[in-house]
Amino acid sequence: MSTHIGAQPGEIAERVLLPGDPLRAQWIAERFLDDAKCYSTVRNMFGFTGTYRGTPVSVQGSGMGMPSASIYTHELLNEYGVRSLIRVGSCGALAPDLRLRDLVAAIGASTDSAMNRQRFDGLVDFAPVANFGLLRSAVDAAAAREITVTVGNVLAADGFYTDRPDLYDKLANYGVLAVEMETAAIYTIAARFGARALTLLTVSDHIVRDEHASAEDRQTTFSQMVEVALDAITN
Repeated sequence: MSTHIGAQPGEIAERVLLPGDPLRAQWIAERFLDDAKCYSTVRNMFGFTGTYRGTPVSVQGSGMGMPSASIYTHELLNEYGVRSLIRVGSCGALAPDLRLRDLVAAIGASTDSAMNRQRFDGLVDFAPVANFGLLRSAVDAAAAREITVTVGNVLAADGFYTDRPDLYDKLANYGVLAVEMETAAIYTIAARFGARALTLLTVSDHIVRDEHASAEDRQTTFSQMVEVALDAITN
């Protein structure tokens, strides 16, 4: 039983989806998993285990931002033997070609966080990247469902609000697709424990064009993203 999850040994599957919102974790479990059972309500950060097409899968809320995501990623990998993680979340697009509701797969994560600088004593800028096997499976799964997915770099930001929106234009010029808040930490911790990790994101907002998806649009496209993630993680 870990400090922040509180599940018993064997209650969490080796394959886990990580939505930030714990209520979304509950929604995924109830809608997509068979025989889902709740294994944790600690701090109302719900976790569930069920099966998807006969394969055990868990879904664990991970909170917002890299500090929170780091806690749940570390405990899942270090204390429960999880081997594969896919973050399923939303993002704000920077790339001009992206549209609301598009699906993004993060091959790598730039960041303005100092977490990795501290981890490597200020001597190395570690480059957090996705597991290629999971990435390839997700791209194949999206193609099989006739869903377009854009693969590229994202920014894992420490803050949701910024006083430097001009930096977003520069990041877009360097090919950064979108902004979110967790991936750099998840990829780094997965690398530390020799596990597989991937982030899939639905474009909920376009930061440059000041566009925003409706709640209904977010739910519909989130369903597509979860289906791709489940296909990929059980492949």
